[in-house]
Amino acid sequence: MDIKMKRTYRVVLALLALVLALSLAFAGCSSQNDAAAYVVSIAQTGETESGESEFTVTYSDGTTSTFTVKNGQNGEDGQDVTAADLYEEYKKQTGDESITYAEFLEKYLDITVPSDNSAAIASILRSAVRVYSEYRTTEYSSSGWGGAGVRPVDTVSYSMGGGVICEMNDTYTYIITNYHVVYSTDANEDNGSNIGRSFHIYPYGSSETPVNTGTQDEDGYDILDYGSSAVECEYIGGSASLDIAVLRASTEELLAVNDSVAEVTYADGYTVGETAIAVGNPEGEGMSVTEGIVSVDSEYINLSTDGTTRSHRSMRIDAALYEGNSGGGVFNEDGELIGIANAGDGTDQNINYAIPVSVARGAAENIIAGYEANGEATGVTRPTLGVTVSISNSKYVYDSQTSSGKITETVTVSEVTENSIAAGTFALQAGDVLTAFVINDTEYQIDRSFEVNDLLLTVRAGDKIAFKYERDGTDGVQTTAQYTLLASDFSAVA
Repeated sequence: MDIKMKRTYRVVLALLALVLALSLAFAGCSSQNDAAAYVVSIAQTGETESGESEFTVTYSDGTTSTFTVKNGQNGEDGQDVTAADLYEEYKKQTGDESITYAEFLEKYLDITVPSDNSAAIASILRSAVRVYSEYRTTEYSSSGWGGAGVRPVDTVSYSMGGGVICEMNDTYTYIITNYHVVYSTDANEDNGSNIGRSFHIYPYGSSETPVNTGTQDEDGYDILDYGSSAVECEYIGGSASLDIAVLRASTEELLAVNDSVAEVTYADGYTVGETAIAVGNPEGEGMSVTEGIVSVDSEYINLSTDGTTRSHRSMRIDAALYEGNSGGGVFNEDGELIGIANAGDGTDQNINYAIPVSVARGAAENIIAGYEANGEATGVTRPTLGVTVSISNSKYVYDSQTSSGKITETVTVSEVTENSIAAGTFALQAGDVLTAFVINDTEYQIDRSFEVNDLLLTVRAGDKIAFKYERDGTDGVQTTAQYTLLASDFSAVA
């Protein structure tokens, strides 16, 4: 029985109360000759054509009743309800405080996520695209140039990968992919950055690929024909160190090609062991889907994205990835994005890597905001706070109520840069234990050291930030003074 409840049903609590009250009514109306009927299970048994989830209540006397739940967004149709909420509502309705959470789950709930993920995958594919980045390159031939030496030949080539539609509005559609999909060390472009000269995407379902027309442009380079189902994009920014790039297309042009496309839904996070569904463009043979699990929630791998080797924070998955999967999405069993595929072990097909959703989403939204503010392609920016941390007491913490767990660690200030925000407004000291990061009065608990860097991708000039911390010799948790970020506090993430 899977009760992780990563699929969150937006249930109106009054409806739940009705179901529980009904079960009590059945139990209370029995005669001396009849045993009381009680709820045996509440299970999801189907889905209506309008997208409502159908549940069946089974009672101990063999009778059943059904009810439907309308799944909504952001509380529009109800409120988020987890298995723990159902447990608390049950105790309130019945007055039974003796039943444990585990007993409640086993006795009453059988909400399972089907092993068949085809419905989730069908939705995922609406946001999946193939990405082609075109470059001018110079190749060298050892013949035909006076019979000696080598002859330079100007030509056109392209790299390919996957992408995910991350945002759509009436005018533009934005696509996340990997930086290494749009960058080439062999590019012979005049933009000075080795970024491709043009970009095209194909929505899932298109079978077209670029074709060399056999004609040349005015500079003598081959002209490629991408076909009628391709949509041309522009590059609006990227970061080599995060291996994230964002492209932008006309929403009108994209919908003209396929009016079923949709932006992705982001997951709040992920846990080790949950489903990892990878969608990409392996070997340029068209979009395909592979499935596995999240193997490691966070680790660091070395990659050379632009000729410089850097350490990248990654999520490890065992879903099969191949050349061409780069930039494609990795999703959970609910069709929510948990990462962007970007690397494989090469020697073991079950060891592959993706950029975690907090990094991918933070970087993409950062790039989009920078482009909209500056009107030109930008990188990722992040404020420099002037604090260095160390970690200790790393351990795995299991929560029996949610049947899930996570790694936590103590994040301690090890050094504070003189004349920095951390030294000035925050007045942090070496030895302070950071417990939370506060952005515009919203508090984010710090359980891992990387969480602060991930959150810093989401802040903008004008935002107010602060830390909560514990200091030896003082009582409890303290909060630093708020600091309002200035444009000058931000620097580029290479």
